[in-house]
Amino acid sequence: MTTTIPKVRKSAPRSDTPSRVRRGGGVMSSTGLYIATGVAALLFLIPFYILVRNALSTDAEITGENWKFFPTDIQWGNISELFGDETVPFAQTLWNSAVVATLHTVGVLLVCSLAGYGLARIPYKHANKVFYAVLGTLMVPTAVTFVPSFVLVSSLGWVDTYRGLIIPGLFSGFTCFLFRQYFLGFPKELEEAARMDGLGYWGAYWRVVVPNSLNFFAAMATITFIAGWNAFLWPLVIGQDPSSWTVQVALSSYMTNQTVVFHMIFMATAISILPLVFVFLFLQRWLVQGIAQTGIKG
Repeated sequence: MTTTIPKVRKSAPRSDTPSRVRRGGGVMSSTGLYIATGVAALLFLIPFYILVRNALSTDAEITGENWKFFPTDIQWGNISELFGDETVPFAQTLWNSAVVATLHTVGVLLVCSLAGYGLARIPYKHANKVFYAVLGTLMVPTAVTFVPSFVLVSSLGWVDTYRGLIIPGLFSGFTCFLFRQYFLGFPKELEEAARMDGLGYWGAYWRVVVPNSLNFFAAMATITFIAGWNAFLWPLVIGQDPSSWTVQVALSSYMTNQTVVFHMIFMATAISILPLVFVFLFLQRWLVQGIAQTGIKG
């Protein structure tokens, strides 16, 4: 009787070459990503460099043929010249823009969040029709409502006032739409628990929904504040007196058909964007999160 000895297959020696290749490829891809990000950041910073450089230069250095990386003699006096100009009360325009943008932001968040919450949560047989009507306002060009709005504001005596600058823009169909989309995805269990405690729609909104939606409110506040600060056409028409100008209207006064004061334009622009930079840096982490929570799919 013969005994057959089974053959034992020898496994090939394991090689870690693929893992090294993958590891090397990961390092290379990360390096390339960092390089691309750095180049993109540099390109985005170029306009800010030009802005600061020209703000501290003379008109001759700004428009001259020989470009210098930075002016030889930094013109710090441009700041005092800007705020000392009696024809354009720049400090007052900054204050006006701050008041208008802040009150506009608070008003839009209150009005549009209430409207969006009502459309998302309060049962009403015509709720969809009202929602479609709100969406319909987005299709109406601003030029169509501009003249009627001005006539109404003028008849109320709100020209050259904060009321005329703020109240007509308190409702935004797009912001209302975003709030509705967000509230549709808000957990109903929290509101049901609030109703079991005896709260109505207003109590549930104010004491439960708002405290748990601060990220989204911060995102909407950032977008609304930037839009209110950068508004130009409506403040130009309503703010006819220099004391009621906003900063954007003040910037336009340095560029006319006769003269263009370059160093004043750049200095005023550099100072006027500082509040926006601070607001964006403070609230930027909520901006993307808030938009992502609206439920809109791209």
